[in-house]
Amino acid sequence: LLAKQESLSLLMGRSFSHYRVISLIGVGGMGEVYLAEDTRLGRKLGLKMLPSEFTQDHARVRRFEQEARAASALNHPNIVTIYEVGQVDGRHFIATEYIEGETLRERLSSGPIEWEGAVEVGAQMASALQAAHEAGIVHRDIKPENVMVRRDGLVKVLDFGLAKLAERRSQNSASEATTEERVS
Repeated sequence: LLAKQESLSLLMGRSFSHYRVISLIGVGGMGEVYLAEDTRLGRKLGLKMLPSEFTQDHARVRRFEQEARAASALNHPNIVTIYEVGQVDGRHFIATEYIEGETLRERLSSGPIEWEGAVEVGAQMASALQAAHEAGIVHRDIKPENVMVRRDGLVKVLDFGLAKLAERRSQNSASEATTEERVS
């Protein structure tokens, strides 16, 4: 734990590409998320870093890159926006929009949500997942930690690290299968 804290403190103030690390936001199974500044555009953003000990694990690197590809293929107000995926000094990163607010888990820990608010959060999550499914992407890791609620109530679905591209069946193959099922 001490070594982990020391490595985190070494990143504060450090730059990766044109992103300057400000502070740690959170740590998850696939990475560490930092508040950073885009020094070119002068805006805050989230910088998800694959821990250095995972950079030699090709499966983890592939999953990390898959997260960026899956989320960046989606353009929806309830899905986190990916700005860039890259690698600097052997560290893989994903630059995303910075979402000011709290995770749904944090929101739930402060007490129950009124039914109107719960319906609104659920509707926005469903809208995000519908857009992902229409693009052939299945999230596979929806949980309160992967949902952010901004101060204005806008919901953002995060963390497409376990996302899977769904196999799409064409309408012709679906109707042929239906016809074949009726014949059998």
